[in-house]
Amino acid sequence: MRVLAALSGLTGVADQARELRDAGVSGVFTFEGPHDVFAPLTLAAGVGGLDLMTNVAIAFPRNPIHLAHQANDHQLLSGGRFILGLGTQVRAQIEKRFGAEFDRPVDRMVELVAALRAIFESWNTGARLDFRGDYYRHTLMTPTFSPGPNPYGPPPIYVGALGPRLTRAAAAHADGLLVMPFSTKRFLHEHTMSAVRAGLAQGGRRAEDFTVVPEVIVATGVTAAERESAEAAARKLLGFYASTPAYVPVLAAHGWQDLQPELNALSKQGQWAQMGARITDEILHTIVACGTPAQVAAHIRDRVEGIADTVCVYQAAPIAPAVVGQIVSELS
Repeated sequence: MRVLAALSGLTGVADQARELRDAGVSGVFTFEGPHDVFAPLTLAAGVGGLDLMTNVAIAFPRNPIHLAHQANDHQLLSGGRFILGLGTQVRAQIEKRFGAEFDRPVDRMVELVAALRAIFESWNTGARLDFRGDYYRHTLMTPTFSPGPNPYGPPPIYVGALGPRLTRAAAAHADGLLVMPFSTKRFLHEHTMSAVRAGLAQGGRRAEDFTVVPEVIVATGVTAAERESAEAAARKLLGFYASTPAYVPVLAAHGWQDLQPELNALSKQGQWAQMGARITDEILHTIVACGTPAQVAAHIRDRVEGIADTVCVYQAAPIAPAVVGQIVSELS
C-alpha cells in the first residue's frame, strides 16, 4: 500500500520530504491551513522520488487560470508526479474568511473541473480556449501566457468530498476522490462507496479509471506516553470536526448525531478545551487509527481493504519519520 504523509510548516520542508521519502512514503501532501497550500510542495519538489498533492486546495476563492498555472508548474517541477486536490470548504469559511461565493457548490465544482480541463487542453494542444459556463468564462489564451505542452501531460484532478452529491459528482467528473479524514470504515464502505458507484455509473466510467484515496487520522508513538499524548490531541481534533454540521452524516452512521449540537454550542462559548473530553473511547477508536505502528497499520488496512491502495496519513500529533516508516513497513 502506498502512503502519503503531511508536510508541516515552511521551515526545513525539503529535509522533511527527504526524511519521509527515506522512511518509505510514496508522497507528501499539504492542506489549506496557516500557510499557502502550494508553497511547501514547491520546496519539496526538488527532493525527487515523491508524489506531491494538495489535500486540499480550497477551490472557489481561486480562479481556474491561477489553479491551472500552479498545477502545471508543479507537474513540471515534480517530473509528472503532481496531483491537484480540490475542496469546497464550508459556506461560512468561503463567504466570511475568503469573501468568495459559495452558492451551488457541487455545480460550481463540476464546472471548475471542466474549466481546468479546457485550459489544460488549450495549453497542450494549442486548441482555441473557449470555455463558457455559469460561473467561469475563459475565452482568451495568447502565446505569451501559455506554458505550452507539458511533457508529463496535465496533472490529474482529485476532489475532496463527504456528502453524497459531491461524492457522486467527483466520481462522474474528476480523476479521483479524496476521502475526508473525519470518516470511519462503515461510512466509507456503506455511504462513500455507494455514492462513488452511482457517480461512476452516471458518468459512464469504469472503476479502474477512478482513484479513491482515504485520509486516516493517526495517533501513535513509540512509548505509551507518546501514544497517550497523541490520543489526547486526536480527541481535540475530533471535537473540532464533530462540532461542524457538515460532519453529522458520519456521526449519524453510528448513532452519534446528538453529539454535534452539543459540541457546536461549546465551540460558540469558546470552550475548546472541553470539546475533546466529549469524545468517547468508542468514537476515538472508530475514527482514528490509534496505538502502536503495527496497530495503526492494521486499522488502516481493515478500513480501506478492497477500496484503495493509497492512503494519506493525517497526524493528530507530530509523528517522527522513523515511526511513519514503521507504519509504511507494516502496510507493505
